[in-house]
Amino acid sequence: MRILLLCHSFNSLSQRLFTALRDDGHTLSVELDIADNVTDEAIDLFRPDVLIAPFLKRRIAEATWRRLPCLIVHPGPPGDRGPSALDWAVMRERAHWGVTVLQATDEFDAGPVLAHASFAMRPGTKASLYRREVTRAAVGAVREALQRLALPLVEAPAGDDGWQPLMRQADRAIDWRRDDSETIGRHLRAADGFPGVASTLFGQPAHLFDAHPANAATRARAAGLGQPGDAIARRGPGVLVRTVDGAIWIGHVRRAPTGPDGLTLKLATTRAFAAECAALPEWPAPLERPAEGPEADWDELRYEEFGPAEARVGWLEFAFHNGAMSTRQCERLRDTLRALRQRPIKVLLLTGGPDFFSNGIHLHDIEAAAPEMGLTPGNSADDSAADASWRNINAMDDAALELLTLTDRLTVAVLRGNAGAGGCFLALAADQVWAHAGVVQNPHYKNMGNLYGSEYWTYTLPRRVGAAQAKAITQGRLPIGAAEALRIGLLDAVLGEDAAELEVLARQQALALAASPDLAERIAAKAARRAADEAAKPLQRHREEELQRMHRNFYGFDPSYHVARHYFVHRKPHAWTPRHLAVHR
Repeated sequence: MRILLLCHSFNSLSQRLFTALRDDGHTLSVELDIADNVTDEAIDLFRPDVLIAPFLKRRIAEATWRRLPCLIVHPGPPGDRGPSALDWAVMRERAHWGVTVLQATDEFDAGPVLAHASFAMRPGTKASLYRREVTRAAVGAVREALQRLALPLVEAPAGDDGWQPLMRQADRAIDWRRDDSETIGRHLRAADGFPGVASTLFGQPAHLFDAHPANAATRARAAGLGQPGDAIARRGPGVLVRTVDGAIWIGHVRRAPTGPDGLTLKLATTRAFAAECAALPEWPAPLERPAEGPEADWDELRYEEFGPAEARVGWLEFAFHNGAMSTRQCERLRDTLRALRQRPIKVLLLTGGPDFFSNGIHLHDIEAAAPEMGLTPGNSADDSAADASWRNINAMDDAALELLTLTDRLTVAVLRGNAGAGGCFLALAADQVWAHAGVVQNPHYKNMGNLYGSEYWTYTLPRRVGAAQAKAITQGRLPIGAAEALRIGLLDAVLGEDAAELEVLARQQALALAASPDLAERIAAKAARRAADEAAKPLQRHREEELQRMHRNFYGFDPSYHVARHYFVHRKPHAWTPRHLAVHR
């Protein structure tokens, strides 16, 4: 079929559907939902058989849905209606939820049902559930719906929920003096990603995100310190806030706007409230700690080892919020990789976070250094977004270099979630890259204002896929699904259908790899190849050439990168659909 994707933005669900349907042999084009006449023009140009809307914020015009089949992907079971479906499901702790594909009509989310899929709810955030369970269910339901297009349609059942209104801040509100930690956590999970929960921190208004429960030891330590709602300690990007029955970590906030333009950013709490957090005591968590159970505790990095003494495997998680890696986070990962050189392991698995492996440099943190944001500068009074970008990309390169030069063991990047830009090339610095079937990669930079990119990609990408394919990938600027990535060499293995299956299979594969009889020969061959590559063209020269181009992006006369970053982090609406997506144009 010829399928037109109509979406408010080309988000994670839209990209997953794009890659899956393209793998199925369909011809796709994308139009962002800018105006009804723009959609009509896209239909005239592309002449699709069907329009699919995976992510919209308004109704499809009647003239459009009468013109051709228009399929709406709704993140709720049949009968559920309204713009805050997943928010209410998390808030009400539903045990099961689903995705419905229905045909657009004049009623919101009330058209005939073509397909639906259900899934068990886990106690994750709304954003995490959307990226994982909702996206996987949506792919299956859309595939079924396309097969059923020629069959009789089924009216949507009434369901138990029916129309659910837009969830407002009054519905999300928390009362620090009365609500327990579980209630506060549930409200924050239901608002994570967007819009956050409006509250106060350090006596100032802010929207709260990225909440994590404190373990028993931390709750006991917090007892008697401060009052409910007070920040009492810090760790990594977040602060520990007292509750009536313990404490909860708040990793990110968006402070109320103070400038005349109303601009504000979602930032690490310790960045947004830098002066206030500097006065708090730091309560670090050990790097090696359990992932589950009463002793499990939140932090961005976690390490464990398993396997017999002669075939040990290391597992390093770096769960940076939304996959963005600030200078501080890159330096922490670099230092951890250096420390792990002393561990007697045969195979090191780098597993990123559960929702994202990595998305490269931290654009929000960089934007915070722009003069118009009025935040405390990073290093000096004349700090700028260009300076912050330069520090961040160099720190990202340092982390990639540690991985590239770890030649006395095998390294594997395990993509439990999506990867983009520099995060893709951080993964390619490992010897092998494994992922599950639902992972989407965006191994390119040009969408961010024609950014050139670094992380030694000019060495690692052509080495894997060849020069011609490397050029096609970086210039094409399209998302790549796991099946295609495996075909062209970006992945070495696709293990399982989702992150949970991948984690189990990756541990098994790593143990087998560490115990393989030819491991010593493989490590020796790896070291020899690295030495030969270094003699042919040193890594330092790759880095210098890449950074020379990046310096022009950051400090040169062309402001495209700074403009694109500003529009991205402030969620400014698109004025047109990029031509690499709208192939009909």
